[in-house]
Amino acid sequence: MPKETLLFTGSGDDGYTNLLGAERVTKYDLRPEAYGAVDEASAFLGLARADETASERTRSLILEVQRDLWILMSELASAPNVSLPKKITAERTGWLETETAKLGQEFPPLTQFVVPGDTRLGALLDVARTVVRRAERQVVKLTHQGHMANHEIMRYLNRLSSLLFALARFEEHRQGHQATLAKTVK
Repeated sequence: MPKETLLFTGSGDDGYTNLLGAERVTKYDLRPEAYGAVDEASAFLGLARADETASERTRSLILEVQRDLWILMSELASAPNVSLPKKITAERTGWLETETAKLGQEFPPLTQFVVPGDTRLGALLDVARTVVRRAERQVVKLTHQGHMANHEIMRYLNRLSSLLFALARFEEHRQGHQATLAKTVK
């Protein structure tokens, strides 16, 4: 079969994968774990974007985030000796903060924890948020161990989880649902 038609390399069959820069690491190394979690979050965001009830505003925000996540994954997948231009910047994090604040004006203030699942779209966004949180924890570990030069990736993922929370509440409110609140423990 001609090489250009192959959709697999077979080079990972030994339990190792290549980082950008030709370094090979185990598939359970923290870098593949981190970019794998980001990839998983992007896939859940794709499900949310494809949901027929999603507003055009939500679809547009999700697509822009997914494009950022591809850039972010390339930074996570780079060997330590590879120096890529840092494209996940304070400006991109600031964009997330601005969009989150705008969304927060679109639904009533929340005074208690929210139980996910009032709408399918809201639940998909909440799942993506939890996967982003896992990716954030992995990136924090990489950063604290001195393996990440771009510390803005931690901030970006942290703010992204906030945006996804706000987006889920925005869509539920837009669809006429009140957030289901958790019971407080007394």
